[in-house]
Amino acid sequence: MQIKDIFAQKKVTLSFEVFPPKQQGNLGVLPEKIKALSALRPDFISVTCGAGGSTQGQTLEVSKMVAQSGAASLTHLTCVSATKEKIAGDIKEMKAAGIQNILALRGDIPQGMTEEEATRGGYKHADELTAILKQEGFCVGGACYPEGHPESANRMEDIELLKKKVDAGADFLTTQMFFDNDMLYSFLYRLEAAGIHLPVLAGIMPITAVTQIPKMIKLSNAFIPRKLLAICDRFGSSPEALRQAGIAYATDQIIDLISNGIRGVHIYTMNKPEIAQAIVENVSDIITACNS
Repeated sequence: MQIKDIFAQKKVTLSFEVFPPKQQGNLGVLPEKIKALSALRPDFISVTCGAGGSTQGQTLEVSKMVAQSGAASLTHLTCVSATKEKIAGDIKEMKAAGIQNILALRGDIPQGMTEEEATRGGYKHADELTAILKQEGFCVGGACYPEGHPESANRMEDIELLKKKVDAGADFLTTQMFFDNDMLYSFLYRLEAAGIHLPVLAGIMPITAVTQIPKMIKLSNAFIPRKLLAICDRFGSSPEALRQAGIAYATDQIIDLISNGIRGVHIYTMNKPEIAQAIVENVSDIITACNS
């Protein structure tokens, strides 16, 4: 099923994200984790790929597993370090596998390479990839950064670049993680002003380890509110307490988002179905009430 059709049918959606293992050919316990996530009845499960598309083959394999589990899948596809011929081959393989939904991404520039080197012979930006995927009949999502992409000169430029993805045919947008809902609301106002009216999925990352924070800031350019810093400072030495507090913080974010009209919540599960389950138990009746 195409994700844009799910948005048309539901007032509020809930989805998860998983990632393949870093090493090729070693799926380990991931099949069991996907089965557990699918049992929570998400609207879809997205599957990431490694830096530079390093695990693109396993991304497709994991996406097939998601589909076999009964959930709709959203397959990530990056164009960095890939020729147009390679992308054409990936698209052909995805079509043969019955993949209907793709998140079109430029991807991270591999360490030690310039952007020019990493995109030589291929597509330079996600909007170019989006246009090709739409021509092939896929439902296409785009990534966005509520607090601005780390490489953007300013927020105005960030919105201008995002609009190129929208104009290329993106069907929906998924945000990077954020920890202050006001940052998302401000971002949505900027989208409206720019004439962007697509469904926006709010990306929520439950913080369950203090070591996650520096990486999250680097990845998403995210502001860490004082309340969350206090939680990490107070409970950082107790994994069980921080896990519980992190789930509570994410739950609070989600309830506030839904209360303020956000129609889609996307949870970065870090391949931990027990975290997703705890959050679902906290918000399932809320989502059911919104969709009834």
